[in-house]
Amino acid sequence: MKKILVLLCLSFFTIAAFGQKAKKAEKSKPFILGEIHELHSKVLGEKRILNIYLPEGYNPADSVKYPVIYLLDGSANEDFIHIVGLVQYNSFEWINIVPKSIVVGIATVDRRRDFTYPTTIEADRKQYPTTGHSDAFISFIGTELQPFIEKKFKTTSSKTLIGQSLGGLLATEILFQNPTLFNKYIIVSPSLWWDNGSLLNKNPEILNASFKQLTDIYISVGKEGLTTTAIPRVMEVDANVLADKIQATKSKTVRVLFDYLPQEDHATIMHQAVSNAFRQFKALKE
Repeated sequence: MKKILVLLCLSFFTIAAFGQKAKKAEKSKPFILGEIHELHSKVLGEKRILNIYLPEGYNPADSVKYPVIYLLDGSANEDFIHIVGLVQYNSFEWINIVPKSIVVGIATVDRRRDFTYPTTIEADRKQYPTTGHSDAFISFIGTELQPFIEKKFKTTSSKTLIGQSLGGLLATEILFQNPTLFNKYIIVSPSLWWDNGSLLNKNPEILNASFKQLTDIYISVGKEGLTTTAIPRVMEVDANVLADKIQATKSKTVRVLFDYLPQEDHATIMHQAVSNAFRQFKALKE
């Protein structure tokens, strides 16, 4: 009986030791969300990091092409991960709000430099000395970034731009100055206070009857109140003025949606606004 007990104990400890070794032998594997590409920009004179999400089933060998969603503030520690989550979720077959899409997150280097045009406000120039070079960044998008993506990946002609805060300011500037760079714009809490709202005084091409590209624009703002600038402005008012200005277009191909989200503020609005934009863009097609 004692021999049997000894054998059972030895067997137990052998199995336990084996189990521990097996556990130690297990190796973790990385969870891969996308690809990281480095693009050298001659226009900007620097390398830019691009975080790329490819939809499930993407195969460079087949004939299927995908829309592209370009995301400003697209670093991994900014908006890339949660926007990719929204795109993936809304493209599930049983939800089908967004077509399967490629997401291009443009990692941030200097937001003030890249997302703002020159300002006449002396205090802002002193406080943010690198500002005022959005023209170069817009040129980078049109002449280097988009051609790179279109050559590297299987893309359709559908191009969406997402920008919030200063990114929303840049998205508005592109819409006004280079509207055909994208055919869908998601503009969230745009910092239209920049240069005391001078962008709102422009009369862009999209307001003319001669503008023919089908362009969908979603503008959203939360309960955000006065800006802390030298000349205070109300962000809700500026966003409303922007929407009203575009809605007055004579073009038959420009469609604008305005979404006030009083339950959100400047810090929390991005995720909900982009989700709403996807739903409202789909509704325009129906």
